[in-house]
Amino acid sequence: MIRLGNVKEAAAAIKKHIIRTPLIYSPYLSKLFHAKIYLKLENLQKTGSFKVRGATYKVLTNLNKIGATGVVAASAGNHAQGVALAARLAGVPATIVMPEWASITKQEATKGYGGQVVIDGKNIEESLAKAQDLSAQGRIFIHPFDDPDIITGQGTIALEILEDLEHPDLIIVPIGGGGIISGIASVINSMHPATKIIGVQAAVCPSAYESRLHGRIARVASKTSIADGINVKQVGQLTFQIIEKCVDDIVLVEEEQIAAAMLMLLERKKILAEGAGAVPLAALLKGAVALPTDAKVVLLICGGNVDSPLMGRILSQGLLKNGRIMRLWVQLEDTPGSLAKLLELVAKLRANVLHIYHDRNIRNTPIYITHVELELETRGPEHVKAIAQELQLAGYEMQER
Repeated sequence: MIRLGNVKEAAAAIKKHIIRTPLIYSPYLSKLFHAKIYLKLENLQKTGSFKVRGATYKVLTNLNKIGATGVVAASAGNHAQGVALAARLAGVPATIVMPEWASITKQEATKGYGGQVVIDGKNIEESLAKAQDLSAQGRIFIHPFDDPDIITGQGTIALEILEDLEHPDLIIVPIGGGGIISGIASVINSMHPATKIIGVQAAVCPSAYESRLHGRIARVASKTSIADGINVKQVGQLTFQIIEKCVDDIVLVEEEQIAAAMLMLLERKKILAEGAGAVPLAALLKGAVALPTDAKVVLLICGGNVDSPLMGRILSQGLLKNGRIMRLWVQLEDTPGSLAKLLELVAKLRANVLHIYHDRNIRNTPIYITHVELELETRGPEHVKAIAQELQLAGYEMQER
């Protein structure tokens, strides 16, 4: 287990190396969920993630053991960047093993923080095995979550929360391997045990959820998730012990809810959260966590590292599923003015045309008929419904896509 005194020592040790991230109150989310919702913004941390806290503490507490070859870690993203920066700040070399599918953006970011990147492994397990091989050459291995120093460093987040918010009722935390929730739960259990700790996992990789369900560590299959930072097939030995003792509940969220949470944070709060960072809000959107009226609730936004192409796809899908984008297919007579008449009606309905595709070459279509595909920006589901009704009343043969 993690001692409160050690976490306080860690906070003092890493203080000058990290950012003390803000805890902000959200009037919009508070009104939406009938509670007092606060956001702990670890997406504003150095490297864009909480991971630098544990990595920095691990490096600093092992300086007397680190030799000329430095430290080694395996990660596809946030842990890689956190270890690279922590090592650079301490003046020691860092070798980071990344899987073959790691994004170029995260590879370059890791290099930019001073890490020597080694591409090896078709999955994280293979990358971890390579990192452990390299540790046999004298490097200090830094595990991403199942390490007491790492957990202790992550626990400093809870100290900051309690300094900024007196007696929170509930803290909702993402779970992957369990490092961050173990650190936070250890501190809360010691300092304010009345506060409930709820963990959230992506439903496509429910390793902690299944472990809690069966009372033992369970290894699960996983699918690709937009919450890639918590897509961990098996929790750690130490983290599972702490989760069993200190975490009140674990809930699951679907990909669609994660995307909706990311979109809501960006639109309503101007907060860029990665999938893992958005799962606490996704749990509220799903209704997976019961909130007492006016309860003080902290959502831990654990990171903000999103690849730009992925963010674009998430935004498009989120807008489409929320009825903010309407895609439709319309048949028109292929005569002058037909398209202009359609667009005039769309304009009167206060929809904004984002994309238009005009195609005369459709198999089994009469030669005098043309097909138009429109992508419209709308105000929401009711606006979409009104647009469809007005187009049908105007005599257009249409299908939503």
